[in-house]
Amino acid sequence: MNRIVKLSGLLCGLCACGEGGTSDQTRVTADKPNLEPAAPQAYTEGPPNSPPPPASCGDMNGGGDQHVDFEALRAAKIEEKPIAEERQLALLEARYDLSDLPSAELTSSGGKAVQVGVRARLPDGYSWDSLSALTPTEIRDLDAFPQGFMALPHPKHPEGGMLFPKPQIDEVLRQTGRDLTRFDLEFDLPQHLLPDFPSPIFLTTHRDLGDVSQGQLVTTDNYYDLFKCILNPKQLDGLRLLLTPFPQQQFNNIDDRRSDRPSLGVACFDCHANGHTNAATHLVGDIRPQELRNRIDTPSLRGVNAQKIFGSQRALSSVEDFTEFEQRAAYFDGDPVLATKKGVNPLDRGLQVQHMAEFQRLLDFPPAPKLDPSGRLEAAMASPAELRGEALFVGKARCGECHNGVQFTDSTMHDLALERFYTPRLINGVQARAEGPIKTLTLRGLKDSPPYFHDGRLLTIEDTIEFFNLILQLDLNAEEKSDLLAFLQVL
Repeated sequence: MNRIVKLSGLLCGLCACGEGGTSDQTRVTADKPNLEPAAPQAYTEGPPNSPPPPASCGDMNGGGDQHVDFEALRAAKIEEKPIAEERQLALLEARYDLSDLPSAELTSSGGKAVQVGVRARLPDGYSWDSLSALTPTEIRDLDAFPQGFMALPHPKHPEGGMLFPKPQIDEVLRQTGRDLTRFDLEFDLPQHLLPDFPSPIFLTTHRDLGDVSQGQLVTTDNYYDLFKCILNPKQLDGLRLLLTPFPQQQFNNIDDRRSDRPSLGVACFDCHANGHTNAATHLVGDIRPQELRNRIDTPSLRGVNAQKIFGSQRALSSVEDFTEFEQRAAYFDGDPVLATKKGVNPLDRGLQVQHMAEFQRLLDFPPAPKLDPSGRLEAAMASPAELRGEALFVGKARCGECHNGVQFTDSTMHDLALERFYTPRLINGVQARAEGPIKTLTLRGLKDSPPYFHDGRLLTIEDTIEFFNLILQLDLNAEEKSDLLAFLQVL
């Protein structure tokens, strides 16, 4: 992780970070786009990923009592680790400016400075204006679609699995003695580009209390003292279950695991830390083959009480369905055979799942003092730029077509058809292709939840503005982008 930060510092300034940047690529004029093909991008297979070696005991024909030689597995995966991490680092540096560029004024609800600027790198010879002047077909034929707008692979896509940022690993270990470290892999994005840690917790039933986490990461070690006086027994039990580890594909008690020691497993709030997100990653379990499985950027659970579908593409219909699905299927890549072998823990729908869902429905968005009860700006409190941004949001920028209502979501799914802009390719093990419909996520508390998009490929809000300006062909100018940004930051 330190290598990522150090190397990104060397590249600071090489990327066009929005209007007014100093890179040569920002000086290409919008009326004279470069119609020469862009430099070829790296289309690559994934890093080496050796299969688990069989142990000397048990059924060697693939039966349920087939075992793994753990020491041989661990040695092979550790040998592959630097190859996978170096390839992912090279990909990230080619795609993005990873520099630490905090806002001097804007902070998240937990007090962390928000990272600013467009981080996706442009193809040589283009500016955002000149690129957006081209048609999707021209961009595809010129191979000019920014790499940072394509599918982001898992740090080791052929292997996949749950992977946690280091602050989450360290604090869970300190409080509970449970270790979420993987011996084969480390998280790839630098911490300054991730959400607050720990994130504040806001409850719909106790808006008067503000952050009820009191600045702590909530775990099995402290949840009772923090919540015993503000939750009823059913909600308290639901929170306990959300914090309780259960066996999972990489973290379990058998030899086929990716932790040094046998592990109790993973808790829901190991990814959805404090009911929000720490940007932990995984691969979706419901797509095959492996290269078609999308990376997941853990979504926030704030505001799930008003949502109607759950899962980026699964379209699960209730919080209960989502909670049960995660334990029965997503924890084990959708493989019930492995789930049985590694220790699936079926949850009782009435006594456990319902309790867990009841607590999740209490999770609230952070305060947005400039919004009125209908989700519109209070004109007396808003700046002129924010008011212009709101008009763009519901008008020219077309954000409000999907992100509407008080929750800023239409609770449905849309296909952006990104395949119009590029030819299919392998990128470090993931297939960039037609991705199909994706759930409309809420925009409330947007500045608290980087990175963005379902796989985290967009590092900042400015990246999302450039992304949608390009794919929806909005033709926003620099002032309009700035105004839209000002509005999005108050949500």
